[in-house]
Amino acid sequence: MPATKEHKPRPPTSPKKRAAQVLELLQQQQGVPVWHPRYDPTTELVFTILSQHTSDVNSERAGRKLKATFSSWDAVADANPADVAEAVKSAGLSKQKVPRIQETLKRVRELTGDFDLTFLREMPLADAKAWLKALPGVGPKTTAIVLSFALGLPAMAVDVHIHRVTGRLGLIGPKVNADKAHDVLEPMLPQDDIYGFHVALIAHGRQVCKALRPRCGECVLRDACPGRCE
Repeated sequence: MPATKEHKPRPPTSPKKRAAQVLELLQQQQGVPVWHPRYDPTTELVFTILSQHTSDVNSERAGRKLKATFSSWDAVADANPADVAEAVKSAGLSKQKVPRIQETLKRVRELTGDFDLTFLREMPLADAKAWLKALPGVGPKTTAIVLSFALGLPAMAVDVHIHRVTGRLGLIGPKVNADKAHDVLEPMLPQDDIYGFHVALIAHGRQVCKALRPRCGECVLRDACPGRCE
């Protein structure tokens, strides 16, 4: 008799159920991350601006050099842009990033009188997002990273890995860009799961669901995937 094709279970149709299944499978493999603050909110803000269009290694090197070179955020905000550019050159694109960092720091200082953004933790999430997005050059991804990684708030940050993986899984549609994906994905999960979902998807995107050569044969989400790799 001819061989029959192995039946592939259909993934749940509800986006919330599918997101929950994805998180469960990934955390069975990776474990459950424990949240802890990476940096204070202003440092997270500046480092995230530095991270745009460069590697984590280069942006972190630039951030450490920036803090070692200048005694305070006041000093960075008021410095000669060429001196700031020299400190952060490993992050690349200094002509774009330095003005954005200095303008953002000056605006934060103008609004708060200092650089303490911990008050955002006490605001409704939508208001905290709106406050950060009003800063020069701060978009949904930077906003979510600051709120999630520095303050422990349930904001869903979407980077290229998360956008790619959730697109292949069908959790977001093909016309949903990364900025819109934040608002699409965030309501799919209980607030307590948003940080873990972010961490799990980034790891999966880097290690398995790669851009050019996804390792579908090793993927724990294979049965939950609509078959984007086949």
